[in-house]
Amino acid sequence: MSKNMYRLTNLASGKSSDLETRSGTVGPDVIDIGSLWRDHGVFTYDPGFMATASTESRITYIDGDAGVLLYRGYPIEQLAAQSNFLEVSYLLLKGELPDAARIVSFTHSITRHTMLNQSLLRLYGGFHHNAHPMAMVAAIVASLAAFYHDTTNISDDHHREIVSHRIIAKIPTISAAAYKHSLGQPFVYPRNDLDYCSNMLHMLFAVPCETYEVDPLHAKALELLFILHADHEQNASTSTVRLAGSTGCNPYAAISAGVSALWGPAHGGANEAVLDMLEKIGDVKRVPEFLARVKDKAGGARLMGFGHRVYKNFDPRATIIREMCHKVLAKLGEAHSPLFELALVLEEIALKDDYFISRKLYPNVDFYSGIIYRALGIPRSMFTVMFAIARSAGWVAQWQEMIADPTMKIARPRQLYTGPVRRDYMPVSKR
Repeated sequence: MSKNMYRLTNLASGKSSDLETRSGTVGPDVIDIGSLWRDHGVFTYDPGFMATASTESRITYIDGDAGVLLYRGYPIEQLAAQSNFLEVSYLLLKGELPDAARIVSFTHSITRHTMLNQSLLRLYGGFHHNAHPMAMVAAIVASLAAFYHDTTNISDDHHREIVSHRIIAKIPTISAAAYKHSLGQPFVYPRNDLDYCSNMLHMLFAVPCETYEVDPLHAKALELLFILHADHEQNASTSTVRLAGSTGCNPYAAISAGVSALWGPAHGGANEAVLDMLEKIGDVKRVPEFLARVKDKAGGARLMGFGHRVYKNFDPRATIIREMCHKVLAKLGEAHSPLFELALVLEEIALKDDYFISRKLYPNVDFYSGIIYRALGIPRSMFTVMFAIARSAGWVAQWQEMIADPTMKIARPRQLYTGPVRRDYMPVSKR
């Protein structure tokens, strides 16, 4: 038998089939199981898709055991140190780093798409002042289809490019407007003379009655977070974008679905959970007691910001963001803030404890990102929104890749049914 084939034998029927393997450029091979239902009348069963490759992609590669994250082949460490968010967005969309002329053109296009239609801004008035910003962002992103329906032909390459640029350009404006609405403050319009992240901070914190100057370190910290969160392979929200997009729905609906999926506390809300945990611990003296309760399953304590669904080693993004966390807090004079001191003590003890080492529970990017957002003055309700802004680049890249694939089919997972067998309806008088 070819080394590229697996033989499956049904012990009940004695029937055998050869299943072809497919190899990527790097990473584990996959087994094509498309013939299982046809040849054997069975489905595969993989709750949570832990061992299922749902698609073929050329965008992002993760090696969880080695702690590797690549965007289009480029290590995240190099991009974080040398690139910027719009260049990374271009890379995710196009597959290659842009030359000087292309990055100027791309940046110009994003900058010129940042404004929102005034009628769209009036939609915010329909939300209660204490509505969660993610609810507003998901709704406003979906409503873009009502304003730009003339460029939502998913079969048109030019329309797909316009949509991608609009989403990356407008989601910071949409997000900042959601925040301003929750404060009862006037919307702040985007400024085309500012870079992407400086513009985001300006829209968040400026008010019409006084001048607001963006701190360059704050903009750099936000840029770093955006780069680290730009894409992460077939995670829950990206898979949601692909699943929705496979129906042929308009792209704004697909991206809105991704926003909603990201809202889940097990996905985009993880950094909020880290701050909640640190505040509940309260004091460095209580760290040993807290970790003892984590080890005792009956203790009801969870160690948030450690471990990852994919990374079984140190999250490479955590190493990068830890250094920036120090810089931001030092600039603000908070190098010895109780919360950050508590985080470092928790990290130090957990990394030396055999219980956590044996389970490969290392700090992930969420362990530090919430602390940085808090230091920048961004409220907790906006943490997941900031994540959505960054991930919008990956979402549109993944959506574009899927739509352009000539083999694309509507996604239709199957199930293992364990409900009642056929039964007959009984009139209410006989029940």
